[in-house]
Amino acid sequence: MPSKQVLESKQKIVADLTEQLKNATTGVFVDYSGINVADDTALRKKLREAGVKYSVVKNTLTRFAAKEAGLEGLDEILNGTTALAVSDDHVSAAKIIGEFAEKNDNFKIKGGFMEGKTISIAEVEKLSKMPDKEQLLCMLLYALNGNISGLARALQAVADSKNEATPA
Repeated sequence: MPSKQVLESKQKIVADLTEQLKNATTGVFVDYSGINVADDTALRKKLREAGVKYSVVKNTLTRFAAKEAGLEGLDEILNGTTALAVSDDHVSAAKIIGEFAEKNDNFKIKGGFMEGKTISIAEVEKLSKMPDKEQLLCMLLYALNGNISGLARALQAVADSKNEATPA
């Protein structure tokens, strides 16, 4: 039987992890076994720069937190070494983790969640290949600018044709 102090400490960890799972838009669970310290440090730096929180989690405590947060179906992936990357946007965590997993054979995606629902490894990989928010905004602005430019050219052509048709 654990002491009261240990039990309270674990309850606090579960409560903090529950809040983290509830408040995050997206989360990715990974098996980090076999990566070296230099690679882990580089990954953590990149995640931190993108505003993604990354931490090693205990499987048993994560099971309790996931149940409290209403995330079903995580029991099968919560075994072995597990780390969790959570993000406030939809693609940052998946994108960085996916790129890192492609380069490192020892680093495996286990699954994830998005907006309170669990997602599979394939869905995490799809998210990792999506453009991020800045890229999507650039694409939108390019499309809008193209339409506006086309409209301006068409209006100018109409104005030019009217000027040519009216004698001076």
